Amino acid sequence: MRKFNVLIVDDSASVRQTLAAILAEDPEITVIGTAQDPYAAAKLISQQVPDVITLDVEMPRMDGITFLRRIMSQHPMPVVMCSSLTEEGSETLIQALEAGAVDVILKPRVDVKEHLLEAKVRICDVVKAAAMASVRRRPPMMTRDSPRVIEKKLSADVIMPPPSPRAMARTTEQVVCIGASTGGTESLRGVLEALPVDVPGIVIVQHMPEKFTAAFARRLNTLCAIEVKEAEDGDAVLRGRALIAPGNRHLLLQRSGARYHVAIKDGPLVSRHRPSVDVLFRSAAQYAGANAAGVIMTGMGDDGARGLLEMRQAGARTLAQNEESCVVFGMPKEAIALGAVAKVVPLSAIAGEIIGVDRR
Repeated sequence: MRKFNVLIVDDSASVRQTLAAILAEDPEITVIGTAQDPYAAAKLISQQVPDVITLDVEMPRMDGITFLRRIMSQHPMPVVMCSSLTEEGSETLIQALEAGAVDVILKPRVDVKEHLLEAKVRICDVVKAAAMASVRRRPPMMTRDSPRVIEKKLSADVIMPPPSPRAMARTTEQVVCIGASTGGTESLRGVLEALPVDVPGIVIVQHMPEKFTAAFARRLNTLCAIEVKEAEDGDAVLRGRALIAPGNRHLLLQRSGARYHVAIKDGPLVSRHRPSVDVLFRSAAQYAGANAAGVIMTGMGDDGARGLLEMRQAGARTLAQNEESCVVFGMPKEAIALGAVAKVVPLSAIAGEIIGVDRR
């Protein structure tokens, strides 16, 4: 078993201690050191290069964003940002992702230790996903060749029943469903920026913490020709609009007559995530059938693989991002292994495939 070496950089001694304890419990992770600021971190890195750095944003002597930019320009390596849960912080973390951070761990202003302990499964998953991320290099090969077995109570069954085996009749209105995780924020930006205003309606699940998706959607909305917004319960799925699942809530596609809309639901984690790609894809299989296209993009794990298979069985067009363009070739690989994918394409071709949905 490969063990990933992690360096923790945070000015809070309590956070350093808690993160180190959490990560040390995972047999695949070794904490090789902690640092209270970027200068101390740089000294440790000169002695031993970690596989992953967890990096705070607000620190003395040098802020985390500046340090991140230096890392990515001088010695690129996977970095996970760790920041307080505020609207201002969310905007800052958008900058961090644009600067090259692989993912984000959010911490509240109060009860930080308790929050981190409650989120320890996600923290370990995020760090291991980052360790396998391609930061101007190829990621280590995943060792699994088939999707993980997920208990029924942890699958999409807890949110809604499996779709009918019969696909819906074709209609003139199409809908595109996209699922992504690690590395997906910048990949999604590239796809959505390339889309014209008359593109079919798009519904997206990107694994993100609560309150971060709103800032992400606002940022994309300023960059794209199409409208991008954080989904609200009952929002219509319209041409030229992309709806992004809010953090910590499941997003389902539904249909009333000839119109599509979304539903926002609470519920348990599905495939270890909330929002879950499996939940979105299953709802698309149920309510859109052959009128939908499913796209699974970069990310660790197998969330979305089963749902994409259900979409394909319902007559939907299904795509996966190829290994070469993925930050982590986990979710697409699992979907391909399951037989859920009809076509594998590079990131640069996904926008064209979405535009071509109308020509099916």
